[in-house]
Amino acid sequence: QVHLVESGGGLVQAGGSLRLSCTASGRTSRRYWMGWFRQAPGKEREFVGGISPSGYVTYYADSVKGRCTMSRDNAKNTVDLQMNSLKPEDTAVYYCVASGAVQPTRRANEYDYWGQGTQVTVSS
Repeated sequence: QVHLVESGGGLVQAGGSLRLSCTASGRTSRRYWMGWFRQAPGKEREFVGGISPSGYVTYYADSVKGRCTMSRDNAKNTVDLQMNSLKPEDTAVYYCVASGAVQPTRRANEYDYWGQGTQVTVSS
């Protein structure tokens, strides 16, 4: 069992930056692929980015590529999402996720654990 708790959301102006953090509990959490999804009102859940158990492999959605960077600290069981050059369309609830899969995935149904989410609002 892996428990995920997000933090760092808030209100920011367009062009600004935010850093989201996810703290995982569970002694095997460092073996999981981790990721972030987001969901805006009235829209489907959308993949944002993922990171391998080692932290050496990252992959991102085209909508955020070049603006977002993921990192993880397995000693602290944390995964961060640094978001720069934020746009109003980035406004959503952001969810930290964990997958026990053996390869990277962008599919929501392949992530086994989800956090409660943190709200990010970007004003124009």
